[in-house]
Amino acid sequence: MIELLAALSAAAAASMRIAVPLFIVGILLHHDFSLGVPLFTHIPSVFIVSVLISGSLLELVGSKQELSQRLLQLVQLIFSPIVGAILAISVTTSGSLPSWLFGVIGALFAFALQLVQAGWFYRLRGFRLWVVVLQDALCILLVVLAVNAPQIGGLIALMLLLIAVRSVRSLHRWYKQD
Repeated sequence: MIELLAALSAAAAASMRIAVPLFIVGILLHHDFSLGVPLFTHIPSVFIVSVLISGSLLELVGSKQELSQRLLQLVQLIFSPIVGAILAISVTTSGSLPSWLFGVIGALFAFALQLVQAGWFYRLRGFRLWVVVLQDALCILLVVLAVNAPQIGGLIALMLLLIAVRSVRSLHRWYKQD
């Protein structure tokens, strides 16, 4: 159960940012930055680190401008399931359940949260700066909690899912009005 909560916490972080949670998990858990993915062991660590640092900087700086937010929303919508699966597999250490199951759960969880976020982004015509800063902080917090305190991180992720499910009704009503 703790592994599932850790996977949900990491997947929720992947629904907000792509490179930042991968970079933090690489620092905290996988010093070779393979992230628990066998394919990444064949790629030099320097290349992976440089891609993750560049991506993290682009996300953290680019998410503050409106035009960059639109591009990041599209990239995050496409890659959040993949990163959610990688992070969910990466933070789970026990073999009680197959790792592919954690990957599927993480991918679906990240994609669901990202879809709701994209809906609100286009309804509000972009996020204000304080919302973006809050997303950055919550993303980093969820990744750290997935590694160090998975119960708390998982509960926060489940609360985010509850908020997302409840807000879908409002989005649906708004869509039907137009």
